[in-house]
Amino acid sequence: MLKEISKAIRLLFLMVVMLGLVYPLLMTGWGKLFFAEQANGSIILKDGKAVGSELIGQDFTRAGYFHGRPSLAGDQGYDGTASSASNLGPTSQKLIAMIGERAEQIRQENKLGEKALIPSDLVTASGSGLDPHITPAAAKIQVARVAEARGISEDEVTALVEKSIEDPQLGFLGEKRINVLRLNLALDGVL
Repeated sequence: MLKEISKAIRLLFLMVVMLGLVYPLLMTGWGKLFFAEQANGSIILKDGKAVGSELIGQDFTRAGYFHGRPSLAGDQGYDGTASSASNLGPTSQKLIAMIGERAEQIRQENKLGEKALIPSDLVTASGSGLDPHITPAAAKIQVARVAEARGISEDEVTALVEKSIEDPQLGFLGEKRINVLRLNLALDGVL
């Protein structure tokens, strides 16, 4: 019996070393070698300074910028250390009230009619609360506000929106989307 316990302990030690040290180090090395940008967080630099990640949404509130999805991650939203959804169900009165308030705010900010339809990604948070993308429809309803705030034509802003549309991954996974940080940096002339 002692012989069997000894074998089990040696196998456990081998597995801990292989799967707990060697494999993670190997995968990290391969990731940094072949996918350096992604392995380092897909950080976007402006004048050599990090301004954000392509993978994590940010809270843009100024009129001259496109606004992303709402976030319930953390107390202030967009907190990468507190990534989570609200867990409010579709019949939750609190969720219905939040969506109504957000829709009204978007209508006011963008000078839309009282009955204007708002894309769902502008009034609902994603499962992680950190989604950096919006749909092209969500960007298009913000064009007039952004153009007015920046003092440029709507055609110029629309052209940037069209240029920023990303196709579904592998051509069929997901839907067309726009990375809000990249679009806002394009507006600033950085990208």
